[in-house]
Order: sequence, then structure tokens, then C-alpha cells
Amino acid sequence: MALLSIENLQTHLRVGKKEIIKAVDGINLEINKGETYCLVGESGSGKSICALSVIQLLPTGISLHPEGKILFDWAKKEGGSAIVDTLTLEDDDLRKVRGASIAMIFQEPMTSLNPVLNIGEQIVEAIQLHHPDTSDSAAKAQAIEAMDQVQIKDAARRFSDFPHQLSGGQRQRIMIAMALACKPDLLIADEPTTALDVTVQAEILTLMKDLQKDIGMSILFITHDFGVVAQMAHTVGVMKQGKIVEQGKMRDVLMNPQHEYTQKLLASVPENLEKPAKFIPEKNHADDDNVFEIKDLNVWFPIRTGVFRKVSDHIRAVDGVDLNIKRGTILSLVGESGCGKTTLGRAIIQLQEPTSGSVKLDGEELVGLSNKELVPYRKRMQIAFQDPQSSLNPRLQIVTTLIEPMTVHGIGENKEERIERAAKVLEEMQLKRDHLWRYPHEFSGGQKQRIGLARALVLSPEFIVCDEITSALDVSVQAEILQLLLEIRKKQDLTLLFITHNIAVVEYLSDETVVMKAGKIVEQGLTTDVCGNPQQAYTQKLLEAVPRLNL
Repeated sequence: MALLSIENLQTHLRVGKKEIIKAVDGINLEINKGETYCLVGESGSGKSICALSVIQLLPTGISLHPEGKILFDWAKKEGGSAIVDTLTLEDDDLRKVRGASIAMIFQEPMTSLNPVLNIGEQIVEAIQLHHPDTSDSAAKAQAIEAMDQVQIKDAARRFSDFPHQLSGGQRQRIMIAMALACKPDLLIADEPTTALDVTVQAEILTLMKDLQKDIGMSILFITHDFGVVAQMAHTVGVMKQGKIVEQGKMRDVLMNPQHEYTQKLLASVPENLEKPAKFIPEKNHADDDNVFEIKDLNVWFPIRTGVFRKVSDHIRAVDGVDLNIKRGTILSLVGESGCGKTTLGRAIIQLQEPTSGSVKLDGEELVGLSNKELVPYRKRMQIAFQDPQSSLNPRLQIVTTLIEPMTVHGIGENKEERIERAAKVLEEMQLKRDHLWRYPHEFSGGQKQRIGLARALVLSPEFIVCDEITSALDVSVQAEILQLLLEIRKKQDLTLLFITHNIAVVEYLSDETVVMKAGKIVEQGLTTDVCGNPQQAYTQKLLEAVPRLNL
């Protein structure tokens, strides 16, 4: 029997006074009790709008449903059940359904968690809202248990932490813990493992499957990772421009796709991309021609306790790292969330001040230089951040974002020349020249990521840190970004430090791979050696956890 039936659902969004966007355009799907339905498709295809329609979280002022039904088999608290249409439920009943019977894991945990409440309070609030008879102590115990379930280390101590004190992966785990704490009948998971490294992702997926067995929970799972689809789905639906263009049993869809759009998506998976030819830099770099030489690099953060906030210990985010980055190579840096990958990348380009150690750029020491002394080096080393939404200034047009760094570093004779250079770099990123005059909110996630890359490239740097730049992108956009990086590297003889948790991307893109754990490098070498024949148990564990498309 179906737990959720969506019949001819239409969700329209108002833009301005007249324009209407048909975000969801007449879809039909069923999710049976205990079943996982995976909804896949490109950014903007309507997947999240469909999910938000089910739980009625779209703003009423800009959304409407001209047609359709969303029928849910609601097991009421007082006993018995009833088939209800969530589109027509009264607000009081809708509040009872949300959280307790239908829970949702949102894609961006930093914007979903309350920054002024600690994480424990937020989980307790969710539990007591739907189970008001639960005492404070019992709710706290349940919250800590939920945090343990999603692999938050030392959960009792982290209970009082605030969202900003957690890594991206840890925040996503808290969102999952909050959703699962009430053991809902239907869990809507909107890209729940996007920000997680492969080992935690494997644990979370196993946890969701175990809970599904224990309580008979159904899951509407939105993802762009076909490896996850192969591991989780019973049924798959493929969305494009608000319509479901193909759906069926998981094996049928993945092994024998009928629609050309599904075929295109599957062809874009890194495992299915044609491997790039071995890159040989135009300049004949010697084997020891290193852009960066890093010796005994440490980045420690003090832990302060007591009334007088004395330093009692340190978090060793980067702990005695030695690393050479060869000119013209793509070096991938992988490891679990919180292992120090991003901190190391930021410390190399001096966005994070090292505690001690040496970082040399072409033999010139960077550690210990003042901000003013570092300015000439900033042009040579850039970074593309993980979350382009938060790294682009929402108040500035893209043209200002791109010409500002050129102005600082004296590139271009005048503003017109800088605008022309910005336009050319945008076009290299496969964006249009007139996009210069738009604001960040007018672009999709993939487009914003291209703008972030453009901002780094306008200075013609020698070295770029790419921090999880493909983690939130769907497979077709990810494939385009990866191929774009390979082209840029070939044209400009760039050196890239590619920070990621996606092993499939590492195998496709990188020349060399470094594996980090707890601030230390545990294995490094050619990507073919590290991924093909890992020597360390930790690397083997990472590779075993990767969800593959092999059926």
C-alpha cells in the first residue's frame, strides 16, 4: 500500500507581478511503505520544489498548486490512520504531520540550523515539540543518542556546541539526527550526504537503511550521486524541467535507461567519463620543480577552559605536514570531515596563519610575512571556495566581484579594460558576457561555482586551491566543471590543489593524491597507486566506502 501518492502535481512559482514558473509540471509518483524512492535530475529540475510541496514549506505568497493531490497515509497520534491531502490540510494538522510523521533533511545545514541556539537545544526542541510529555532529561538523552547514531564523536560534550563550531559534514549530521529523532513514517532527504565524506556517507546511508527496517520508514531521497542511488533506491524517478521523464525499478533505470536525458546523466558520472590523456606541461618542468615546498607545517587552535579562559590544550588541525606540490600538476587532498584538509589548503596560501613550520612559494618563505608583505603573492595563489553562495557578496554585481581583485593588483589600464578581461574569463567559464550585470541570486549553484572560479582566474594565478568545488553540483555540471579545470590547466599551466571527498572525481581528475587523517598525511603518491593499490588501512577504508555504480 502506498504511503505517499502524488497525482498530477503542479507547483507554480510567481516571479514579479506577472511571470509564472512551472517548477513542478504534472508529476505522478508513489512511495510504498518501507520503500526508498530516489529522485534525480539536474539543478533547477524541480526536485526540491517537489519535496517542499509534499511538506508544504513553500512560501504561500509566491507559490500555488493549480492542480494535483498529495495523498499521505497519516497515522495519527491518538490511533488509527487517515488518507489526507497535504495540500488541503488545516495548519494545526499540518504542524502535527511535519516532523513527527514527515521529516525533512535540508540540503544546506548552515542556513537550516539556528545560529543562536546550541545544537543539543535544537534537537531537544524537535523531540519535545512532537512528544511534549518527554522530560528535559529524557529528551537530552534521546538527543545525545541521535548524535551518537550519526557518528558525532563525544556527543555529550558536543551537545552544547553552536553550529559555527562544527564542520560542514558535522552540521549535516546534526540535521540528520534532528530529522530521525522522532522516527517519522516518511523521511524526505534533500541531498543529505552531499557535504559528507565517503566513510560518514556510508555510515549515514547504512543508518537510514537500518532505521527503515526497524520502523518501516519510507524515504524520498533527492540526490545527484548515482552511486548512492544504486545503493539506496528501490524505485528511481528522473526529473527534467518540472516533469518526470523516466521512472521505474532501480536496476531497470540504471542498467537500461530509455530516455536520452537519463542516458546523458549516466554518461556524466566520473566512472563513465573518458579518462583524460596524461597531461604533460608545455614547459619542461623538472621532477623537482615545486611550486610549494611545505615543511613541518602546524596549525593548532587553542582550547580555553575555566573562568579565566586559560589554554588547556590544542586542536591540532594540521600537525607536522611535509608536502611538495609540483608545478603543473593536479594534487588531490582527501580525507574525512574535520581531518584538516581545508585548514591545510588555507594555510598554504596564508589565509590561515600557521602556528609554526615553513611554506615556500618558488623558494620564497611565506610564513611570518605581514598582510602587506603578502599582497604581491596573493596574485599568484588563489582559492575557489566550497560554498559559492556564501563566498559571493549578494549586494555586488558580478562585474564588481571580478574587477575588484584586478584593481587591487593593478591589472588593466582602466576600468573598461578590466571589464573586458572579466567578460573574457566569464566566457571561458562557459557563461555569457551579459551575466556581468547580474547579482549572485540570479544564478544556479553550478553557475555560481563557475563565477567563483572566474574570480580566481582573472588574476592569472600560478596556483589555485579548489575546496570541494564540485560537492554540491549535479553530475552533468560536475563533469563540465572537471573538464573545464583540465582545459584551464592545459592552457595556463596551472597547478591545482583539489580538496574533495569524492574518490571518483579524484580518480578521474588528479595526477597525485594525498590522504589526510587527524591533521597528518598518512599516504601520498600517484593517484593510480594510491587509489589502485592503497597501502594504509585508512586509505583502504576510504576506498571501500565509496558508493559505486557497479550493479
